[in-house]
Amino acid sequence: MFKTFKKLLSAVAAALGLALALAAVQPAAAQAAAGQISLSPATGPAGSSITVTGSGFKASTTGTVIIGSTTFPLKTTATGTFSTPATIPAAATGKVTVTAKTSSVQASAVFTVAVPTTTTPAPAPTVSTARLRFGAATNGGPLASAELDEVAALAGEAPSSVLFYKDFLQPAPITEMNAVRSRGAVPLVTWEPWAWGGGVSQPAYSLDRIAAGDFDAYIAQWGQALAAWGYPVQLRFAHEMNGDWYPWAESVNGNQPGDYVQAWRHVHDVVEAQGATNVSWVWSPNVPYWGSTDLAGLYPGAGYVDIVALDGYNWGTSASWSGWVSPQDLFAPGIAQLRELAPGTPILIAETASSEAGGDKAAWNTQLISYLAAQPDVMGFVWFHLQKEADWRINSSAASATAFKDALLARRTS
Repeated sequence: MFKTFKKLLSAVAAALGLALALAAVQPAAAQAAAGQISLSPATGPAGSSITVTGSGFKASTTGTVIIGSTTFPLKTTATGTFSTPATIPAAATGKVTVTAKTSSVQASAVFTVAVPTTTTPAPAPTVSTARLRFGAATNGGPLASAELDEVAALAGEAPSSVLFYKDFLQPAPITEMNAVRSRGAVPLVTWEPWAWGGGVSQPAYSLDRIAAGDFDAYIAQWGQALAAWGYPVQLRFAHEMNGDWYPWAESVNGNQPGDYVQAWRHVHDVVEAQGATNVSWVWSPNVPYWGSTDLAGLYPGAGYVDIVALDGYNWGTSASWSGWVSPQDLFAPGIAQLRELAPGTPILIAETASSEAGGDKAAWNTQLISYLAAQPDVMGFVWFHLQKEADWRINSSAASATAFKDALLARRTS
């Protein structure tokens, strides 16, 4: 019996030894079977979006990613892997533990919240003091501050003047002028003697009616408002009069030769009589073309004009009738006529831009600014930053925008 008991003790000891041996190796086996996770990215600001990737988990099961008090669902594949999006809490600081957990496996990794660095914002572009001034017109006008901010960023400088338009049914634009002045610029108001949308034939706005005083009360209101405002304003009345697309042209709307000068002088005198000495009068024909009305018969005279101007665009091949034209070929003939008509008077390019169609707009931009900067009596130019008949915008292409900005910089530093 003792031998039997001894054999029993031996058997128990052997079993106990096997159990202890199994217990000794079990943690290692469990560790080998544990899941692992990684974070991408593993560092960044609070509130970062991350991707949690795991392996070694039970196949085809669901679980949870836990970050603080927030959970995100996960689902493993047939091979026990997963990838799920998660978000670091916006108020997190320091090291944040990210845990992935299923019913049988759990793993963690640490996300490090980066301390944000403070940077000084780049100064906003300001108006340049270069002799050749840069101005702009945008779709939304002076109250569209985001558009003008975009122009300033594209140009590397803020516009020194902002061009916009009013017809003969609108009051003096004091709110818009205040917006322009708040940007350090001068308003360039194009005042059009017609009703917008009425077409070229508008007998109610014929030049002889304007000269006869039919609109004197309205014109006087503008003069009084401009005088009361008191700050410099450029008033571009009845522009592009040498063409045939506006009712104040002498070749349309029942107008006769000589009517334009009479109407201009009358409007000028009524505004001036209200004490609006802060107004600079801008006489602005289109660049002369074959068939346009001769400028000599349209010029009101030195006592009635402070700035002479030209509007001219490079349409390229964007229209059936047009072709690519260089800045010098576009403007030189008209500038020569202005110098002859109004010697010593400052010259402004009141509207200009180029299409992309039919040539190299980037090169055209460079040539334009270089050519105008070389003309001592050209005071500035106004870019028509709109997508209208063509894409006239500065940034119609990346190359156009780069060339424009570089050309303005070159004229500032030359």
